[in-house]
Amino acid sequence: MTVSAALPGIALLLAGVADAGGEPSPPDAADMAPSLAFAPPVGEAMTYRVTTRQIGGNGSLARFSLVHRLEWHRAGRGFELIATLEAVESDAPPAAARAVSGVLQPLVGEGVRYVIAADGRRVDLVDPDGLWERVTARAIALGEGDGRAESRQMAALLAALSPHQREEMATAEIRALFAALNGRLPMAGPGVSVRQLDGRRIVAKLDRDTLPPAAGGKSRRPIEVATTWEVDTATGLVVKEQRQTWLIEPGGARSLVEERVRAIEPEK
Repeated sequence: MTVSAALPGIALLLAGVADAGGEPSPPDAADMAPSLAFAPPVGEAMTYRVTTRQIGGNGSLARFSLVHRLEWHRAGRGFELIATLEAVESDAPPAAARAVSGVLQPLVGEGVRYVIAADGRRVDLVDPDGLWERVTARAIALGEGDGRAESRQMAALLAALSPHQREEMATAEIRALFAALNGRLPMAGPGVSVRQLDGRRIVAKLDRDTLPPAAGGKSRRPIEVATTWEVDTATGLVVKEQRQTWLIEPGGARSLVEERVRAIEPEK
């Protein structure tokens, strides 16, 4: 099974793999990393919300949010992070919302453990084989018990992915939090701006590209992709990342076709 053939929920889960951590940076981008110290909020829980808005079949933007709970602990010279998917939220039509929540249900409540290096530059998934055994078994059980086709397809996809692909899927959203510490944010170049605002370092980048012609059209359609990262200079973490894709209409008007936001905040 390919990702393109999978259900929307699977595509949503895998969407973070492609853009986690920003784009490869120019050489001087690494200058940012040494100026940041990694100091996660040990002993405090945080909410990590990953929200995607996409154009639906009716032409409106549908929202899907994955809500995680993050817990930080000391582990030897480094840190342990436990990330638990607590909820899947959506304002999409009921059928689409059920499809997404159904395919992700085997992951809900599973505490995924990571070991983080002391400087935040290495993220390792703990016991990946055990994790996928539990998730796959849960997906199969849900598919058999409730007849959920989404869960069965999730189990089939996990079986089809290589160990490396499964690990990428499990770590992409987490690695995105450490992009600044790893020199993965663009600090110079066309369309890049950097500014300091109180305790936040804000990096913005604007890219221009084109999409294939619309049905019946001949010309490629111009788009703009605007990405903003907010880095907490006290912890070194990317506390917010917003990526918006705009379609440029004839005459210069812009239409938002997709938005992806990652944001962490103290648990309320």
